Amino acid sequence: MPGLDADLDRVVDVVAFQATACAQSSSPLYGRILDAVVADLRTGGVTAELLTGRGDDPVGSALALRFLGSVHRIVLDGRAPDLAAFYPSMGGLSEGDPGPAFLLTVEHHRDEVSRHIDDGVQTNEVGRSAALVGGFAEVARTTGLPLRVLEIGASAGLNLRWDHFAYDTGRVVAGDPTSRVRFERVWEGDPPDLPATFEVIERIGCDRNPLDATTAEGRHTLMSYVWPDQLERFERLDAAIEIARRVPAQVERADAASWVASQLGAAAPGAATVVVHSIVLQYLSHPARQRFRDAVASAGAKASERAPVAWLRMEPGGDRAEIRLTTWPGGQDRLLATAGYHGRPVWWNPSA
Repeated sequence: MPGLDADLDRVVDVVAFQATACAQSSSPLYGRILDAVVADLRTGGVTAELLTGRGDDPVGSALALRFLGSVHRIVLDGRAPDLAAFYPSMGGLSEGDPGPAFLLTVEHHRDEVSRHIDDGVQTNEVGRSAALVGGFAEVARTTGLPLRVLEIGASAGLNLRWDHFAYDTGRVVAGDPTSRVRFERVWEGDPPDLPATFEVIERIGCDRNPLDATTAEGRHTLMSYVWPDQLERFERLDAAIEIARRVPAQVERADAASWVASQLGAAAPGAATVVVHSIVLQYLSHPARQRFRDAVASAGAKASERAPVAWLRMEPGGDRAEIRLTTWPGGQDRLLATAGYHGRPVWWNPSA
């Protein structure tokens, strides 16, 4: 069937692209696994049965990562000991060929894997705060006002607690110097100019499927999307969840565009409102993305010196993510930095 072949070809292309990306992003384990998935797809194996028909999924929906996360859940549950032997997240070694054990796990749990492939990726990557903190500092410095932080695609809201993390630039330790979530040796070249502390008077977010990271299920879901051979990310995630237990932050179930329009509907004098997101726009449809941008721009047009609005985002820009900041009044847009997709390293733009 020509249509079926074309669909499978698209899936192969998506998985092969992600295999290369993982191998180049310090996850050789996932690179090898996805190479095995590509080979299995081409021979009509179990992965072809599960993934055929998904060739039209938007590239930004991260089909390969959704698939990997659905299997990682099973490994973290202790229900795939042969595969766990390759997963450092379960004490295994990321050496050898994990392909056969991965495919066998998929075969044994195919119904469960099939259900969870449809779940959206929920990384809530805490490391991205190290890339965004310079933008928050810039807004605070230029406005002289406390910050009101609105995050779309907030997942469990861990990055809404960004000011409770420690950022050691070599010149100052900004945020909470005692925090277990600590970033140092993150910046290549000159770091941003950070204050010792930040004043955040409101933190609230939205997500299509918000999680509560303080529950066992919420933590489990977040852990399943962390790449199993990146142990530093697991440690950071656990530390951020500990902070979430004592620092409240509300995450509402809502559409990004409608939620932002509602939040920005009335001015907030005496505070700088910062709309922020990291690796989110790719998960929105084109119409939803445009509605969101229009809502932010509309609020920006009404901004004043006493009620400024800023749009801080970390989104794909090729091999690196770009950290951009638009501020109103004025609508000035700047490229503040580029960074790795999980937040480090960060190349700060000193001319920003």
